Amino acid sequence: MQPKTILTLMLLFILSLSLAQEEGSPLRKGKKRRGGQRQGRNKQLRQRSSDVPIRLGNVPVTNADDSSPIFIQSYKSVDEFESNYNILPGKKGQCTYHGITMFENAVWSPKPCITCMCSKGNIACDEVKCTPLSCPITVKPTGECCPVCTDIEPNDPSELGLGPPHAHADLEERRREEEEEQLKEEEEARQEEEERLRKKDEERKKRRKQKKLEEERQRQLFEERRREEEELREKVEEEEGERRRERQEEEQQRRRQEEEDRRNREQAEERERHRRLQEERRQEEERRRRIEEDWRELEEDREDSREEEEYDEDDLRGDVFRMPPRVPKPEGVPPLRPPAPENIPPYSTLPVGCMISDVTLSCNNAKLTGIPPLSVRGLKSLNLEGNAITTIPAEAFNGIPNLEWIDLSKNKITTAGIHPQAFKNLKNLKRLNMDGNLLDQIPSDLPSTLEEFKINENNLQSMDEDSLQDLSNLITLELEGNMLSEGNVSPLAFKPLKRLSYLRLGRNHFRTVPQGLPASLEELYIENNLIEEISETAFNHTKSLNIVVLRHNKIDESRIARLAWINHENLESIDLSHNKLYHVPSFLPKSLIHLVLVGNQIERIPGYVFAHMKPGLEYLYLSFNKLDNEGIDPVSFFGAYHSLVELFLDHNQMTAVPPGINEMRSLLSLRLNDNKIRHFEPEAICDPLNIEDLNIVTLRMDNNLIDTRNISPTAFSCIRSYSSVVLKPQKIK
Repeated sequence: MQPKTILTLMLLFILSLSLAQEEGSPLRKGKKRRGGQRQGRNKQLRQRSSDVPIRLGNVPVTNADDSSPIFIQSYKSVDEFESNYNILPGKKGQCTYHGITMFENAVWSPKPCITCMCSKGNIACDEVKCTPLSCPITVKPTGECCPVCTDIEPNDPSELGLGPPHAHADLEERRREEEEEQLKEEEEARQEEEERLRKKDEERKKRRKQKKLEEERQRQLFEERRREEEELREKVEEEEGERRRERQEEEQQRRRQEEEDRRNREQAEERERHRRLQEERRQEEERRRRIEEDWRELEEDREDSREEEEYDEDDLRGDVFRMPPRVPKPEGVPPLRPPAPENIPPYSTLPVGCMISDVTLSCNNAKLTGIPPLSVRGLKSLNLEGNAITTIPAEAFNGIPNLEWIDLSKNKITTAGIHPQAFKNLKNLKRLNMDGNLLDQIPSDLPSTLEEFKINENNLQSMDEDSLQDLSNLITLELEGNMLSEGNVSPLAFKPLKRLSYLRLGRNHFRTVPQGLPASLEELYIENNLIEEISETAFNHTKSLNIVVLRHNKIDESRIARLAWINHENLESIDLSHNKLYHVPSFLPKSLIHLVLVGNQIERIPGYVFAHMKPGLEYLYLSFNKLDNEGIDPVSFFGAYHSLVELFLDHNQMTAVPPGINEMRSLLSLRLNDNKIRHFEPEAICDPLNIEDLNIVTLRMDNNLIDTRNISPTAFSCIRSYSSVVLKPQKIK
């Protein structure tokens, strides 16, 4: 037998033996049992191949042919294995894998080169790890998982006993294709997912950007709208301020013009009156001169004729004198004195010191002891001021019944010296002045036509409900300088005065505001009394009040009731100077325009004390108090910045210009003189941020401690005329 034949037989025997061992091995049998299921599970096993856990340890494996244990070196620490497969422990150590029951110690291969084992009801799998080879030519024998090195380049795999031709190559090719397809699908899925996430992120970013753009656009629109509204508001305020200043200037100009016109009229009337008086006096002197000349001529004629005439006394009654029958009376010669009433000694001429002009007779300071007998029915005004008249008889004014004004001031008239019927026949009397007499009661039976009654500086002791009876037309009543108080003035004393608008009660002894003031009252002057408080009911019925003067009393701000006058709509002027105030009073009237607080002990202006006033306080006088800079803060003048026209803070204790002065756009006059101001900030008067000039026409800062050489050049730049600023002298050397 040839060696070649022997070699061929030996190779066939070895191949046959190898095939017999493969068919009898448990792995092959497991493959046969799963032959029908392998095609259905290949894809599932490939998907899970990346999740097959790999554990190393000594796990006994039972051989299918015999029961002798086989130890696989790669199975170690089986007890620590935690499988990722869906495993349900079976009974008595059995395992269930994809619906197939595996007995204890059963071993199977779900994929090539992966071996699994059932151990104590748990499944442990192991994948063969191949050692990297450095040889240039490797082959993978049939049934093996790892390639081996070889120097032979085989032309036919069957020559090396690797099984049927192309079988393993096709299987390996299909597996690679499937794996590549799976990887491709996973890559495409991953790329799609990344693309979807990228698009979603881009969409989210786009929406966020659009939202930001929209928010920015809305914010810009809002800012533009706000700026437009602010500009419009500032423009409206500026126009309103300009109109208000124009109105104020026009009003001031009108008032100055009216005052000037009034003074001019009064001066013209006074000049005209003086001229008429001079002319009448000249004419009177001329008439008297002619009468005296005629009289002397007549006397000379009578002396020459030596004829004496006897005259009857009765012939003189009612006549000034009677000429002799033979001497004719000169034409146009007036009598030397007016006809005298019966039982009254006739005056040969007007009383010495009296002057008559048109419808006015003036006998002031003529040393009269009684009312002269007069019979001039057209006389309207009678002035008897400054005489020594003590009585007013019943027939005192019978010859002058049309009088409208009588001045009996500064005489010595007593209540007992006035006859009850003295003023009864004066049906047109409107003004009566009885100041400076000795009256202890108001005269009775005064004419109901009376509109003005002055009875100041007397000795009035009381006023009952009948004292002013029937004076329903009275408008002005003055009762200053008497002995009146709330104890002797009846609350019903003012009830008959339905039209009273002007009342003076100064220099009396009132401790409270008298009760029962008429509802028509507009001006009340009650200064120089002993008033200590203003109660809530003091002005309940006087809703028409416009001016209240309470200076020189004993009022403390804590004694002014909250509701005393805050709701008065017409009360525009209050004078509380020279009282006992330590703070500017709160709860002042809402309509207040003019407030005088001079000569108190005020140390503080509370914040927002003027905030409730409409249209706003215009005149505030705080001179001669104890104000310092700690007592004034930025909100002290809140509510009055736009309205203040005059502000007097002179003769206080301030060391700097108070805050807020540079915001007072309507201010015309400011007094800060006679304080302790040492430091003068450049923006104290003129705000550099405001380009508008102030309207100040008078600014006094003299008699302080200011070094005028250190004043900033822009300190008064907003004041239109530097001549309006008074800085000298200062109290520094």
